[in-house]
Amino acid sequence: MMQIFDKPYSPACDRNKDAILEALRIHFADRRQVLEIGSGTGQHAIHFAAALPHLIWQTSDRPAYLPGIRQWLAEARLPNTPPTLVLDVVGPWSATGFDAVFSSNTLHIMGWDEVQTFFAKLPGILTADARLSIYGPFHYGGQPTSPSNAEFDAALRAEDPKCGIRDFEAVDALAREQGFRLLEDRAMPANNRCLSWQRHG
Repeated sequence: MMQIFDKPYSPACDRNKDAILEALRIHFADRRQVLEIGSGTGQHAIHFAAALPHLIWQTSDRPAYLPGIRQWLAEARLPNTPPTLVLDVVGPWSATGFDAVFSSNTLHIMGWDEVQTFFAKLPGILTADARLSIYGPFHYGGQPTSPSNAEFDAALRAEDPKCGIRDFEAVDALAREQGFRLLEDRAMPANNRCLSWQRHG
């Protein structure tokens, strides 16, 4: 992450935003209120909210990231991006009533216990038929899908042994435990995936 025009900026967000948007156009077509967990810089939020004006796009993140998100929201001045929320996965989740959740590049920077908490808390904030879309790298059958993902996973674990690319099967099992059924596992650029589920309450 870098600073550009006094705002935090992620080149990766610019590279992947249109590919992710293609998936969200399908899975969030009939949604109304989306909670983005881990909004990071805020770049994704303004891109998706501008392209999908039927959605109320609610950003959230830990306190350290909120000033940067507010800068992007203030500059864009979109009518469908309310003030960002404080949300730490292991803390209280106060907002409710969302019919969709989106999260990008978050599961591999959480500990596995935090990933479990992430999924366990979803039913408490979602409608019975909610959608969930998660973007990022995943392993399959315990194996990386590319040499670059293997290197990225090793770097994550060297920096913090609790972090690392998650196995698709384990993540899907957590989703199923909370009443979600996988709708699509979409291949994305740079060896990433966009996983989308539907909740059946």
